[in-house]
Amino acid sequence: MTQQISSERGSEGPEDGTAAVATAAKETLEDYTLRFAPRSYRKWSTGVVAISALGGIAYLADFAIGANIGISYGTTNALWGIGVFAVVIFATGFPLAFYAARYNLDLDLITRGSGFGYYGSVVTNVIFATFTFIFFALEGSIMAQGLELGLGIPPWLGYALSTLIIFPLVVYGMSLLSKLQLWTTPLWLVLMVAPFAYLLISHPESVGSFFAYQGENGQGATNLGSIMLAAGVCLSLIAQIAEQIDYLRFMPPKTPENSRRWWTAMILAGPGWVVFGAIKQIVGLFLAVYIIANISGGAGVANQPVHQFLEIYKDILPPWAAVALAVILVVISQIKINVTNAYSGSLAWTNSFTRVTKHYPGRLVFLGVNLAIALILMEANMFDFLNTILGFYANCGMAWVVVVASDIAINKYWLKISPKEPEFRRGMLYAINPVGFGSMIISAGVSVVAFFGGLGPAIQPFSPLVAIGLALVLPPVIAIATKGRYYLRRTDDGIPLPMYDDIGNPSGEVLHCHVCRQDFERPDVARCATHDAVVCSLCLSTDKVGDHVLPAEDPARSRT
Repeated sequence: MTQQISSERGSEGPEDGTAAVATAAKETLEDYTLRFAPRSYRKWSTGVVAISALGGIAYLADFAIGANIGISYGTTNALWGIGVFAVVIFATGFPLAFYAARYNLDLDLITRGSGFGYYGSVVTNVIFATFTFIFFALEGSIMAQGLELGLGIPPWLGYALSTLIIFPLVVYGMSLLSKLQLWTTPLWLVLMVAPFAYLLISHPESVGSFFAYQGENGQGATNLGSIMLAAGVCLSLIAQIAEQIDYLRFMPPKTPENSRRWWTAMILAGPGWVVFGAIKQIVGLFLAVYIIANISGGAGVANQPVHQFLEIYKDILPPWAAVALAVILVVISQIKINVTNAYSGSLAWTNSFTRVTKHYPGRLVFLGVNLAIALILMEANMFDFLNTILGFYANCGMAWVVVVASDIAINKYWLKISPKEPEFRRGMLYAINPVGFGSMIISAGVSVVAFFGGLGPAIQPFSPLVAIGLALVLPPVIAIATKGRYYLRRTDDGIPLPMYDDIGNPSGEVLHCHVCRQDFERPDVARCATHDAVVCSLCLSTDKVGDHVLPAEDPARSRT
């Protein structure tokens, strides 16, 4: 039967077959958008993957976020808020990053089998896509400020240029992005670190001013409510782990020989991104406080990264050189992060659209959609209401990420109610699993109500804790209540070959999809319901009538 499965061909009509072949043939260009990243494609070392992933956190938004929360709540509250943010991000990001690197899946595919179901994770894709265009717009706005400062380009045109320049860079996915991140990282590090080091050495008194800063209203005494409001803004970045995972899914197999390098790369490039993010937020606040205290009229621009760096460069260099370096830093940073925002957003939109419509339009279509939405946000001058946008989004992002982390850490590895190995293929999962989907809807809904004051002013600052607490506790509670019955629609995919090798890595065994007539590795296929052959996960996703989808093992339940 193995031979039949691996070599059986075709049941599609000429038109369907041609379309399917064209779709599958684009997979190298499309970077395995909707599926498991095969061993044959993952040719990068652990170091290259880690550097590429960390290159995506070159964004300057952290400087603006740190400055904004410090100006609003004072240095002490801001620092505590950043600390809360870092602990939550690391703790929730670790299980997700490990799962992605070990099983070579993006966060959407992980979410499907971690309590949400095949269609249930569509809503989380929308949450993540929202994250990518919000932060694309934020970074694009920063770049436009730099272009206006250095070249006199009006903001509206700067917004358009910062958007259009990204499109061609994202077309070729990981192949180009890994090179771009490697080449630009050294210069970016020098340009970013130099101003901070200069202030510490030449203006040591700025450290005391930094810690003494009480915020714009002079009421920055330590206050738990202010700390949580600051943490809530920072926690809007919680979905950044999904962008890190879009790189980590290309990690090489974990072996006894590379185990130490593998773990180091996974931790640094996965949950470890928050260490660098927290440092940047603190530096952003430090630069803002210095500018407010020492630059005439500095309060009006202290939260804008381009002006933060420009003012410090002016202390070191002639004005023309200071402007040039500030613009270069802004452009490099914006490109480094926005290629990742655009890339990850296009994956998220494509995943959702394909599952709902059972039609695969290609990643580039939604690359354009994501960039268009971001451009609209930029033209609407999102800096004017940045804290509100980020604070609201944080509640939705936290609900999603913490629910998935809870399911992996508690339900899979501790209670063992949820299947330990991931599952993402249509036919193997129920349409919706109440464990994750229900937990996210409840935790996000309640925390958003709290954020807008619906639970009273005393609870309002603590909406992040509401989201985190509910998202952590509800998955095991619902899983126990439902006895884990809604995780798997089937336990057997009909293929008599092991899914994993002897040391637990996804199998590299190659099988042939009889629909699109392309070869795929073992984790990415299932047996066809109507032919003695196999079908790949993408062809299952685009099967409009469900001919190839295996029936439920419990006949009382209908097919998805």
